Amino acid sequence: MAVKEIKKSCCRMCGMLCGIDVHLEDGKVVAIEGNKEYLANRGRICIKGSSGLTQLYHEDRLKKPLKKTENGFVEIELEQAMDEIAAKMKELQEKYGTQSVGVWKGEGTGFAQQEELARRFAHAIKTPNYFSNDTQCYAGRYISYNLTYGTWPAADFRNTKLAVIWGTNAPASHSYWTQDINYARENGAKLIVIDTMYTEMARVSDLYIQIKPGTDTVLAWGIINRLISEDIIDMDFIEKYTHGFEELKEYSKEFTEEYVYEYTGVTKEQLDEIISYYKTATPNVSSWCGTGLEHQMNGVNNVRSVNYIDALIGAIDVPGGMVTLDGFGPSHLEIELEEELVEKAIGRKEYPVLYGMRGECHTLLLMDQILSEKPYPFKGLVMTAANPVLTNANSTKVVEALKALDLLVVKDLYMTETAELADYVIPAASYLERSELQYNGINQIVKLTEKVVDFGLQNEYDFFKGLADRLGASDTIPWENEEALNRWLVEPTGMSLEELAEHRDGYQFKPLTYGKIQKKFEDGEKVFATKTGKIEFTSEYLRDMGYDALAKYNSAPSYIENPEEEFPMILMTGARKVMYFHGRYRNIPQINKVMPEGIVEIHPKDAANLGILDGEKIKVETAHGSIEIKAKVVHEKEIYPGSIQITHGFKKSNANVLIGDGDRDPISGFPALKSAKARIVKL
Repeated sequence: MAVKEIKKSCCRMCGMLCGIDVHLEDGKVVAIEGNKEYLANRGRICIKGSSGLTQLYHEDRLKKPLKKTENGFVEIELEQAMDEIAAKMKELQEKYGTQSVGVWKGEGTGFAQQEELARRFAHAIKTPNYFSNDTQCYAGRYISYNLTYGTWPAADFRNTKLAVIWGTNAPASHSYWTQDINYARENGAKLIVIDTMYTEMARVSDLYIQIKPGTDTVLAWGIINRLISEDIIDMDFIEKYTHGFEELKEYSKEFTEEYVYEYTGVTKEQLDEIISYYKTATPNVSSWCGTGLEHQMNGVNNVRSVNYIDALIGAIDVPGGMVTLDGFGPSHLEIELEEELVEKAIGRKEYPVLYGMRGECHTLLLMDQILSEKPYPFKGLVMTAANPVLTNANSTKVVEALKALDLLVVKDLYMTETAELADYVIPAASYLERSELQYNGINQIVKLTEKVVDFGLQNEYDFFKGLADRLGASDTIPWENEEALNRWLVEPTGMSLEELAEHRDGYQFKPLTYGKIQKKFEDGEKVFATKTGKIEFTSEYLRDMGYDALAKYNSAPSYIENPEEEFPMILMTGARKVMYFHGRYRNIPQINKVMPEGIVEIHPKDAANLGILDGEKIKVETAHGSIEIKAKVVHEKEIYPGSIQITHGFKKSNANVLIGDGDRDPISGFPALKSAKARIVKL
C-alpha cells in the first residue's frame, strides 16, 4: 500500500500565494489542489497552481551548477562554483570598488522573504546596488500609495458595495480577488472596470469604461471634479484626516467633461454613470490599480489620482473600503549602509524616490552604466531567478550590457534566455523545496509553509549565506540555515515556529477591523505614516524633493496631441494571460498549448484598413526595433481602436525589443511599456 500524505504550502507560481494541499504518495508529489481552509483562495487555484507539479519534476530543471567555457557550459560541483564566484566578486570589488558588483532579485522562485535577503546580502558585502523585478512592476504603485497614505491599504472587496478596477484583470492576475468580488456582487455590490481592453473582468462588470491608453489620470481628475461639484464627498473626513484639499479642489476644475472626453474618449454619459454608482455606494467603495496605470509616462500620478477619489469619499477604514492593515510584526532583514556608499547607488540621483522609498536601484540605468562605465565601472551581477532579456524594456540593450559584464551569475530553475548569457548558472530550489513564512494581507494571515520534497538543491538562503561566508560577511548573515532564519524572524511576534506549524491552514494573527483611524486620532497618535500624519493630496515628501506635490497630469502621451504618421498606432505590452506569469511557463506543456506563441491583438477596423487577416504573420515596428508576429484580430469591443497589444515573455516575438528605455515616469523611472508608438507592416 502506498503511503499517502498531504502537506500544506502556498503556491508561488505567481504572487498571490494561494493556499495549497500538496498530495504525496511514497514521498512523490502526485497532485496539487487548493486548500479549502485557507481564507484567501478558499480551495480554488488556477492552471498555474496545479501546474506546479509539472514544474517540480520537469525534465528541463537544472540539477548541476554550470560554468561557461570556450566550448560552452560544463558541469561543476557546487562548492567549486561557489568558491569561484566568490573569488571573482572579491577580485572585482578590490579592483573597482565594492559598489562595482550588485544583486538582482527576480520572482522565479518567490519574491517575499527573498527580497529582504538579497538586499541584506548586497549591503553585507558593501554594495548599494540592489535591483529587482519590482522596478518595472509593483514599485511604482507601492510608491504611489505610500505617498498618499504612508502605507498600501488593502481593498476590502468581499464586503464592498462598489468595486472599481483600473487597468488590471483579476481573473488573470489576482485570482482570488475575483472570488471576493463575486461574493460581494451576490450580496448586491456593483463592479466598474476601467481598461483599454475588454478583459474577462470587464465582461462581467456592471459598467465597462474603455479608455485611451495612458489617460487614466485625466479620467480620475474628471471624476474628482464631479464628486466635488456635486458634493459627493465627506468633508468631515477630509478636514480631519487629509492634507492639501484646497489645492486639489482648485486643480480639479481644469478637468471638465469636454476635457475628459477629448483626452480619454470617455463621454459625458459614461461619466454620469460612473458618478451615479459612486453616489449610491459611497463610502463603501474599494478600488484597485494594476500595472496598466504604472506602465505609463504618468504612472505614479495615475495611481495617486485614483487614491484621491477613495480619500475624498471617506472610503478609508470602513467596511468594503480601503482598509489599513495590522502587521504580524516579524524582524526585518534590512541593514544600514554607509552614506558614502548609498550615494553611489545606481539611479538614486535620477530617481531618489525609488531608492528612498524602496531601497532599490534602477535596472534601466544599470544597463547604461555597464556599457558606459560612468560614473564608475559596474562589473559583476548576481541574479536570482530573473529573466530581464525577456522582461525588461529595450531587450537589445539588456543583452549587450549583460554580455559586457566580467561576471554574471544566474540562479534559476531553468536555463532561461538570461541564464544563457551567464558565466555561472546555479540550480535553484523551488517553493516546494523549502519552508518559509508567507503573509496574506487582507485576511491578516501568516503561514509557515511545509517543505514538501528535497532534491538536494541549494535554496536562496544557503546561496547568499555561502557567498557571504566566503566574502568575509558571515556576521551579517549568521544563521545556520533557513529554519534558524525563520526562527529569528518570528521572535518579536511572541510566537514560535512550532506554534505556527500547528496552524498549517494559516494563522490569523488579528481579525480585520475597521475604524482604527478615529481611535488613533483620539489617542493623539500619528494616523498616517506621511510627513503631515494625514492622507496627503499634496505630498510634502515630493515637494521637498522638488517635484509637484499634487498628482498633476504632466505627461500626456504625445500621440494624443501630435499623432505621427510614421508610427500611427499605440503599442501596449504586457497584458496578463491567466496561464503565464511574465516570462515563465512557456515550457510547461499543458500551459503552452493554450497560447504556444506570441500574438499581436488588433482591432478589426485597423486590420481591415491594413489588409491584415486573422492568423497572418505581420511585422510590428517601432523606433527601437521590429519583430515578426502572428496577428489576432479581436472583437471590436476588445481593444481601443488604433491600439495593438502584445503580451511579453515570448523569445521569438519579444515585445521588449520594441520598447525603448528613454520614456520614463519622472518619479518611479518606470518605462512607458503600454503607450509606445508603432506601426504594422504587412509581409
